[in-house]
Amino acid sequence: MSFLRIDKTSDNSKARVCTILTDHGSIETPVFMPVGTQGTVKAVNNSTLKDIIDPYIILSNTYHLYLRPGVEVLNNAGGLHNFMNWDRPILTDSGGFQIYSLSQLRIIKEEGAYFRSHLDGSKHFFSPESVIDIQRKIGSDIMMPLDECTPFPCDYKYAVDSVNLTSRWALRNKDAFEATHPLYGFKQYLFGIIQGSIHKELRQKSAEDLLKIDFDGYSIGGLAVGEPPEVMYDIVDFTTNIIPSHKPRYLMGVGRPENILESISRGVDMFDCVMPTRNARNAYLFTSDGYINMKNARYKNDFTPLDENCDCYTCRNHTKAYLRHLFVSSEILALELATIHNLRFYINLTKEARKQILIGNFEDWKNNIIVKISTNYK
Repeated sequence: MSFLRIDKTSDNSKARVCTILTDHGSIETPVFMPVGTQGTVKAVNNSTLKDIIDPYIILSNTYHLYLRPGVEVLNNAGGLHNFMNWDRPILTDSGGFQIYSLSQLRIIKEEGAYFRSHLDGSKHFFSPESVIDIQRKIGSDIMMPLDECTPFPCDYKYAVDSVNLTSRWALRNKDAFEATHPLYGFKQYLFGIIQGSIHKELRQKSAEDLLKIDFDGYSIGGLAVGEPPEVMYDIVDFTTNIIPSHKPRYLMGVGRPENILESISRGVDMFDCVMPTRNARNAYLFTSDGYINMKNARYKNDFTPLDENCDCYTCRNHTKAYLRHLFVSSEILALELATIHNLRFYINLTKEARKQILIGNFEDWKNNIIVKISTNYK
């Protein structure tokens, strides 16, 4: 049975409002999932994080949690929710993208992926079956299967072979999922990952292969790896046409605010990206009037809020001048305040998108807001 409820669809685009039901709470879409790679969203404590993202969901990573603290520790703790004291939904990536990024440290074979740890060079092996076992012990609400992410540009034959391998691995992932059971008393769900680089015929094949396996939801992988935005949008639009409407649609690793809004328009429900948190730690902030470099000298005596349209703690309590002072002084508080703001900006963006879809004004709102947030840099 599907765990997705469709609440509203747009009249003039593929944008939609849905509710995903999990044992750790409901997820209202469109939704942006803050990235908590190692069981923490960098620079933000859990109490503050809950205030930022309301009752929604975070993402953690199987590869990183497998290396540190290790699955034995997580199993002994009763799963990641207990370990990090988080009572809301968690999605875990399989680690396939991280293994892909270790191009000099991994070998992909039919049986799985051999790789060396980026931490100490130690040798490890992920198979479709072991990735399911690891995520059972992590205890995430939504699990991702092991897949192969192709680079851009990508040789066509390599892309064909990669799609076929991902499809074979997907079947093994699903078999392992059905042969095992959750460990901590709540239900887990498994998504499939559609690959195929920028080739529509390969995306079609990948999607059809995975639809036969019947996953709980479907992810679009292998994008935001260097291809032009208009190519990404075209592939997203094509792929969401294939994914059944009663299944969640998740665009992995995307992206900039304008990327998210354009992808919502093309039928995507779920997003994740390190951009808001990573950029925040580098003094690069998103606002309703455009992007800000918080170290810019122009803010030295600017005692206005960072973003007058934002309701986050940072904007309510501190000025641009103070934030700039913290960054140029290398104060740790700068990282926290900036991260709070960037996450809230992303969350507010997807919440407002949901509101605009519900009232039937999404496309006009999207087109207006994209001009403001993507063309100004201060």
